[in-house]
Amino acid sequence: MLIGHFTELPWQDPNFGVNAPSFISQTSNQHYDPKIGAQLYNRYIDEKLYAEEVGFEALMMNEHHNTPFCLQSVTNVVLTILARQTSKVKLVPLGNPLPLWDDPLWLAESLAMVDMISGGRLVSGIVRGAGQESLSHSVNTVYNRERFNEAHDFIIKTWTTPGPFRWEGKHYQFRYVNPWCLPLQKPHPPIWVPGVSSPETIKWCAEHRYPYILIPGQLEPTKEGFDLYDQMAKEVGFKAGTQHVGCVFKVHVDETEELAEQAGRRYLTGVFNPFITSANEGAFPPHIFFPPGYASRASVARMQRLYTDRATGQQLLQGTYEDSIKNLSIISGTPKTVIPRVRRVLEYLRPGTIFCWDGDGAQTHEDQMRSFRLFGEEVIPAAKEMAKEFDLKSPFETNDGTGIEPAIWAKTKARQKAPA
Repeated sequence: MLIGHFTELPWQDPNFGVNAPSFISQTSNQHYDPKIGAQLYNRYIDEKLYAEEVGFEALMMNEHHNTPFCLQSVTNVVLTILARQTSKVKLVPLGNPLPLWDDPLWLAESLAMVDMISGGRLVSGIVRGAGQESLSHSVNTVYNRERFNEAHDFIIKTWTTPGPFRWEGKHYQFRYVNPWCLPLQKPHPPIWVPGVSSPETIKWCAEHRYPYILIPGQLEPTKEGFDLYDQMAKEVGFKAGTQHVGCVFKVHVDETEELAEQAGRRYLTGVFNPFITSANEGAFPPHIFFPPGYASRASVARMQRLYTDRATGQQLLQGTYEDSIKNLSIISGTPKTVIPRVRRVLEYLRPGTIFCWDGDGAQTHEDQMRSFRLFGEEVIPAAKEMAKEFDLKSPFETNDGTGIEPAIWAKTKARQKAPA
């Protein structure tokens, strides 16, 4: 099992307020202080470097736009820094929102450079992006999935087909494709896709045999998403394993239960984040998260059903800290109390990859560093032993081409078996 770390890189400023709206057009950037921003960027990079030092095997990054809950509006900037400054961890941007790119050739070249600089440690995560991403960059949400699919196909061909060649698609046209920068990993870096359980996206991942990383972390919605992947995999002709699914869970470890509760509550007292259970602001605006044409009616209905408590009718993306602890939306405690709850997650869901979401909301640098130390000393070693017990294998512990287009993987294996 692969164990990684994740944080949204939230904006933190006591003068800004802990409960300000964080969606497009709701809060003016006149409240932004670049001096504080500079401190936060360097703090978060330092924390990621320490995450590698204590034993995390992957660093997950993401990208959101026009919002204070995520300062990483261009994930490839931090990704490039970490490619040079780290030495062992997998670098996992989850990910680049393909529909926003009018020039996917530029993206293919950028990621190839990251893969080379890092020594082949890139996992190229790709996303459609939340609705506000398209709205922020004036991308027609009706064509979101079409642009995602075509940009993906173009990038894969760019990485695996000798140029020059010509591309004439519906959304992208290139007369001359012949980039000199190509990835170190062959046939290409692994492709992973995060999501919130859209059946269309899960089916697309299964068709391509790409790992699906489910967020945000709650047991039952995650389990249903994993089961749907298994079902889709059978329909397209293969048996999915633990290497094909992963999840993100908010996990904080601390020296005492009192410190753990203080830090755990800070998940909920930062700027409003729709992906963190929030007792402060309630539901996010659906017209921004699911703008017209972005998702099918069936997908939106599924989301509403999955993230609603069937007993109480309450949305799982709302609630108190106590609610979050009870339903494992947040796992916070000392190693003694965290490890059994992590075991419950691993045994029930059987993921091949898990990202521990920590250091977010209003959590301080000191909160994060204490947690990192205890992760390295106790939680990561214990989780690794559980993974052996439950036979949880990551994509890097198999040799079945997980994360690679099946046709391209077949050609690669044939070349490997061919006589010299």
